[in-house]
Formats: sequence, C-alpha cells, structure tokens
Amino acid sequence: MRSASDLTARARIRDAALARFGADGIAATSVRAVAADAGVSAALVLHHFGSKEGLRQACDEYVLDAIRAGGDADISALGEMLQAATPLRRYLARALLDGSEAATTLFTEVVERTERWLAQGEAEGWVRPAADARARAVTYVSWLLAPLVLGDQVGRLLGGDPAETATAVRSARAGLEMLTGGLFADDRWLKAFTAVDER
Repeated sequence: MRSASDLTARARIRDAALARFGADGIAATSVRAVAADAGVSAALVLHHFGSKEGLRQACDEYVLDAIRAGGDADISALGEMLQAATPLRRYLARALLDGSEAATTLFTEVVERTERWLAQGEAEGWVRPAADARARAVTYVSWLLAPLVLGDQVGRLLGGDPAETATAVRSARAGLEMLTGGLFADDRWLKAFTAVDER
C-alpha cells in the first residue's frame, strides 16, 4: 500500500516530466533534470518509474486518460484537449513530433471520436454531410492540432505560445469561423480538386 506522500511524490514527478518532456523532448531530458524540477532525488524517480522510458510511458498514459475521460457528449475530444492544462498540450505536441506509440494511439482515438461526433452532428442537422467522413475527421483533427505541432512558427506570427490557452483558442476560433461561415465564395477550388481526383 502506498502512502499519501508517496502518491503525491509520484504525481509531482509525472507532472515535472510532462513539463520537461514537452519543453525539451524526451531524448534531451534526463532523469536528473526531472528529479530537480520535482524537488526529489533521481533515485526516487527510478523507484517510482523504473527508468526514463517508464516515466515517458506514465506521461503517455496520463495524456491518453485525459482524452478518454472526456466522453463523447456535446463536444469533440480535441476541444477538450484545447481546454486542458498547458503542459498536456505541450507534451502532446512533442509526442506527435517525436512519433511515440502513444501519440499514434492518441491521434487515432481522437480521429475516431471526432468522426462519431461529426456523424452525430450530421444526424442532428448542425454538420453538413461529407462525401468522405473519415477524411473529414482526419483533416479536422489535423487542422486543430497543427498550431501545436508548428508551435514556434504559429506563435511567432500570432504573438503567443499556441500551447497557452489564449493563443490556442484564438487559433481554434479562426479555424472554426472558416469552417462555419466558409472561406471561399465560390466552388472553383473544389471543382479543380474534384477533377484531379476523378482522373
């Protein structure tokens, strides 16, 4: 049985690792750096997680659990991630860039949940039908995650870190405005790409 202080130390280490992995990447982060951020010894980190890889897996599971806990009601899983804590967004961006197994699982789960959410929207009349529902969900999720993955470039032009709530919401709102009201006033580009697809 773990003591309350033991559980608190484990959570503190995990949170420090989320922040450090998100900022510097897994390869560039040492167990000592995480331990220093958490205010514990490197030995205690290894006691709780076994290795840096074990710590990474704990962080992956924490982020996956945060997404899974959201449910499918009324809002997409991605919308919930945008409202999540900044360290989770930074960690997610880094995991997607590093190509971890958990990032692949997470992306797939978010796409599948978003596809169901959009299908529900179609049934209820607030989402327009699509010729390719899977491609629509993948594209929608990709658009909303792009500011995180392109963080430095997006932040430079929007004047704020895309992992911070204010910039994340600004970027998401601009995308949703285009999706809701439309960007193009006619269908010339849709016809052009449809013609390419039909060749």
